[in-house]
Amino acid sequence: MENSNLKGRILMEMNELIAQSCPEQRKSLDFQKLHEAIVRNHYNAADLSIDYHRRRVEMEVVLDDQSYDPKTVNLTMPTLHVNLWYKNLRGFLKSCIDYDSKSLALYAKLLRSYTNKNMPMMSV
Repeated sequence: MENSNLKGRILMEMNELIAQSCPEQRKSLDFQKLHEAIVRNHYNAADLSIDYHRRRVEMEVVLDDQSYDPKTVNLTMPTLHVNLWYKNLRGFLKSCIDYDSKSLALYAKLLRSYTNKNMPMMSV
């Protein structure tokens, strides 16, 4: 029961943080990094850039995790170039939220880092 409450709280706080990070004005560098971390985690992207003006996300999606070796330089990792268009940034980011344990751990780490920067309206 406790674990379920923690998962729900993490997901609720991530939704609040996404809502805070998606104003219509310019995006701060910190929020850009947050958006990239969420999308990178969901799509398993190696290289990622978000064009907020054109509403596009360009990335290289890793096709085979088993070919990745952290001890060597990965020059031949199979990737797929993807260019996505989104209509609404907040909706797109919320659709990238995953519910597995690895993702929840990443979200908890992101929430902790943004809470430590004294972000308004955070209650973690």
